[in-house]
Amino acid sequence: MIDSLVAFLTTHADPALAIVLFTLAVRLLLLPLVIKQARSAKIKERLAPKLRELQKRHSKNPERLSKEMTALYAKEGSSPFAGILPGLAQVPFMWLMYRVATHPTALAGHYLFGAPLGQNVAGVVASFGLVSVPFLVFALVIVGLLVVAWLMSRRMRAAATADQPEMLRKILPLLPFASVVTAAVLPLAAGLYLLVSTAWTAAERTVLFRPVTNQPL
Repeated sequence: MIDSLVAFLTTHADPALAIVLFTLAVRLLLLPLVIKQARSAKIKERLAPKLRELQKRHSKNPERLSKEMTALYAKEGSSPFAGILPGLAQVPFMWLMYRVATHPTALAGHYLFGAPLGQNVAGVVASFGLVSVPFLVFALVIVGLLVVAWLMSRRMRAAATADQPEMLRKILPLLPFASVVTAAVLPLAAGLYLLVSTAWTAAERTVLFRPVTNQPL
């Protein structure tokens, strides 16, 4: 299946352009799930004060706490797990995009502005040197990922709340930078996919996951 999909994409369009368009198409297809996930996150944020009150009131009665929380979410037409299922549903599609972008043979002989899509940064340096157009292309992709990661990390720090564990508040803002490290060891095609996908994610979170403020419970 993966071989057929990659062959179709590379046959009907420039491989680099095909990766970009395919990534955008899949993320657009997943948009309804993301919107549902964002709605659930906003409901959870809006109910946070009442949820904390319930946790204090029924801290010694987990069964009662679970029932009260479920009833509170039900009034909003949601559930405590409403945000999890849309996220899990996205995993197979993300895996498919990753497999396309890291296909071992179909990207051989294809380039992005002279940089081979099938080589990682170490291979590019070994083949072309540090002072070369292919290395510059790879560096620009990594810099783009670094900028997106910084923006997402900054937003996560701003969205952190005092009731979150301190360790979690320290670790979460570092997670976006994993894409930068990943792009440095995977082929350029995967770096291109990560740049498009993470930039889309950053835009989604800016538009759909804005904090809830001054809304009555």
